[in-house]
Amino acid sequence: MNSRDSLALTSIDSITLEAADPDAAARFYADAFGLGDQVRAQASDAPTTSFRGFTMSLVVAQPANVGALFDAAVAAGATVLKPVEKSMWGYGGVVQAPDGAIWNLATSTKKDTGPATKEIENIVLLLGAEDVGASKRFYVDRGLAVAKSFGSYVDFATPESPIGLGLYKRRALAKSAGVSAEGSGSHRIRIHGDAGSFTDPDGFVWGASAE
Repeated sequence: MNSRDSLALTSIDSITLEAADPDAAARFYADAFGLGDQVRAQASDAPTTSFRGFTMSLVVAQPANVGALFDAAVAAGATVLKPVEKSMWGYGGVVQAPDGAIWNLATSTKKDTGPATKEIENIVLLLGAEDVGASKRFYVDRGLAVAKSFGSYVDFATPESPIGLGLYKRRALAKSAGVSAEGSGSHRIRIHGDAGSFTDPDGFVWGASAE
């Protein structure tokens, strides 16, 4: 546990995505996912190319819900990176929002148990790390506990957080999203949590909880 208790990281309350047209980005997230204040947009023309080094995941209860969110995202202007399909672990698809952020829509359940809805069970931010071990130690020193860790993947325990957090090797994360790992410049994301302002080893910027 971080000895600086006032700075211990336990929760992410929102994400700010930087976009050339923040009003259009806000409309997309309202129409596609109905995320409210958990995902915000602000204007930025910070230089960035290709993969920005992170993905957002929306975890739902059943395949029909994945389909509902996927169809809503495409209708609102998202680009399909991976069509929805069954896999060994469940069912899912990947889209890229008009602002450039990549969204994985997924469920571990392979059969529907009710009518389709757009209800979201969990929101998870996955950060691409060049050195997963070093980034893992950084966040543990900030106060986070590790829930799962295997190979190049780390899932942090954030039971009280509206948004979960994980690490994945950058190249592996890009491959799972269906894009090239090449990319440079700004991540165009700010993460708002309860540990104040800091920047992690991979250049991801954190700020105080958004008001």
